[in-house]
Amino acid sequence: MKATGIVRRIDELGRIVIPKEIRKTLRLREGENLEIYTESDDKIVLKKYSLMNKLEDFAQIFTDSIYSYLKHNILIMDTDHIIAVSGPMKKELIGKEISEELENHIVRRDTMLESFQKEIKIIGEKEILGSYALSTIVANGDAVGLVLLISTEERLSEIEKKVAEITANFLAKQLEN
Repeated sequence: MKATGIVRRIDELGRIVIPKEIRKTLRLREGENLEIYTESDDKIVLKKYSLMNKLEDFAQIFTDSIYSYLKHNILIMDTDHIIAVSGPMKKELIGKEISEELENHIVRRDTMLESFQKEIKIIGEKEILGSYALSTIVANGDAVGLVLLISTEERLSEIEKKVAEITANFLAKQLEN
C-alpha cells in the first residue's frame, strides 16, 4: 500500500472526500461505484466495482463463438479494461486499460459503424488502422462497457454493427438477471 500523505475527516453523514488527484489517477468518475473491503481491524480498502467482472469467463466464450463465424477481432470491455478478446489481437490487448477514446464512446453510449479504414485508439496512445463497429453495453440504465469489432483488412458492414449491438444487448440482459 502506498501512502499519499492526504488526511480526510469523516463528516456527520459518514462521508469522506476522495481528492481530485487520486480520482484522476485511478480514473474514478462521478457516480461510479466503489466496493468496500476491510483488511484488518484498522484498514478499509475501496476498489472500483465493475458489473462486467462477473461475466469475464462468459464474455470470452461468447467472443470466441462470434470470432469463429465472423473472423474479425472482437473485444468486450468494462469502463476500464479489456475483459475478453478473440482474434489475432488477443495477446496484445487482453487485460489492458482502455484508451480515453473508448471511455468516451462508453460515456456517450455510442453505437456506430466506421466502414472505412480509420485510426482508433484502443489502449493508451496506440492507434490501430481499421474498420470497426462498436456498441455500448447498458445494464440497468448504466453504461458499463463496450463491444468492439475491428478488422485491419476488410471493410465492416451493417451486419457487424448489428452483431455488436446484439452482443451488447445480450450481455446487458445477463448483467440485469
